[in-house]
Parts: sequence; structure tokens; C-alpha cells
Amino acid sequence: MEGKELTTGVAGSVLWGTITTDVSNGGVNSMHDSAMPLTGLVYMFNLGIGEVIFGGLGVGLIGMIFYIILTMFIAGLMIGRTPEFLGKKLGPYEMAMAITALIVPAGLILVFSGIAISLPQGLTGLNNASAHGLSEILYAYASCFANNGSAFAGLSANTVFYNLTLGLAMLIGRFIVILPALAIAGALAAKGKVPINASSFPSTNALFVLMLVAVVIVVGALTFFPVFSLGPILEHLFLQGGLTF
Repeated sequence: MEGKELTTGVAGSVLWGTITTDVSNGGVNSMHDSAMPLTGLVYMFNLGIGEVIFGGLGVGLIGMIFYIILTMFIAGLMIGRTPEFLGKKLGPYEMAMAITALIVPAGLILVFSGIAISLPQGLTGLNNASAHGLSEILYAYASCFANNGSAFAGLSANTVFYNLTLGLAMLIGRFIVILPALAIAGALAAKGKVPINASSFPSTNALFVLMLVAVVIVVGALTFFPVFSLGPILEHLFLQGGLTF
């Protein structure tokens, strides 16, 4: 129960933590730093994929549209047809903008975290060592890039190093999503609508939903699994052996 909200218990605390990292909320009712390692992994995964699970709050809907464009391109390759969405042809430009908005923030989360764990200025902010310390740093940058605002709170981030790098992460995280979204909107607005026929891949059936979910999970897993294996997954294995941080 350490760090949990007593009025709601463990289940209520974890549920709120999951929801607040699914959207650009940032409110907490418990200390994320006190969550079990795999619980923290879920929180960080939600942030890493761009908080797209529910959308609606913040820019989750924009993030989901990026994944939809990527999914439509994969579907187009499978059926041998130029991808379409909402009656508009999707070309290399829309694909490049969607990939930029999805991959660049995720990559920079790893780059900034790597810099932090490589410099004394980054390590001095840690209150926990080893795998849990890596999770604290990783969560801090993921939260800033994802425009969330929550934190593991075990990291002393009020230093010159973290103030500058976390502030830069927030700045990049906002514009690296907004600019490609506006570029895609402008490109699609300039295109005419194409008629939907029997060879068009529908985006309203269960098959497309399953493909979209799979793309979100696979992109997130391929991007973050290596660092998760050194952070929350390794901490979980340590925990099974009786070692805590």
C-alpha cells in the first residue's frame, strides 16, 4: 500500500494511473514511483505510443490518425492498392509526416534518457539505483514528450540539467506532432475525393480495428522493448529474487 490512495485501494490507484497515461491528463491519485515494475511499464508504454488509446483529451485523436495512416499503408501493400482514408488518396508525403510524428518523439525519448544516464548531472537526480532509476528517468522524458505532466516522482528533476532537457523535451514534443498533423491536413484538403468501390479497403470493420490495434502495439513494442528490458522488466526479475530499490 506504500504510495497508494487509501480511499480507493490498489485497484483504484492502478486504474487511475492507467487512464491518466492513456490520455494527456497528468493527474495522479497515487505515487507512480511506488507501483510494481510491470505496472510502471504499462504507464510508460501508454506514454510512449502517444497516449492514443482513448484520445479525445489533448491530442490523442491526432496520434491515432497517424497510426491509421500507417495501418492503411500496410493494408495497401497487402492488397496491392494505393491506400485511401476518408475518400482521400494517401501518398508518400502523408506517410512521411505520419512516421515523423510517431517515430521521432519515441526516438528522442530514448536519446534524452540515454544522455541522462550517461552524465553525472543526470545520475545525481536519482533517489533509486539500478533498473528502477532507469525507469524514473525514462518516465520523466516520456511524460514530457507526451504532454502528460505526471511523474514517477522519485527523480529530483529540479536541477539545471533536468530543467533544460525536460523543457526542451516538452517543446519538441508539442511541435513534432502539431506540424506534421497540419501538413497532413493541408495535403489531404488539397486533394479531391475518390469514389469508394469494391476494391477499397474499408476502415470501419473489425478487421481494420484489429490491424490498427496490432500496429499500435507492434510499433510501441519494437521501439521500447530494449529499454524496458533494462528497466521495469529487469526490476521485476530482481523483485522475484527479493531485491528492491
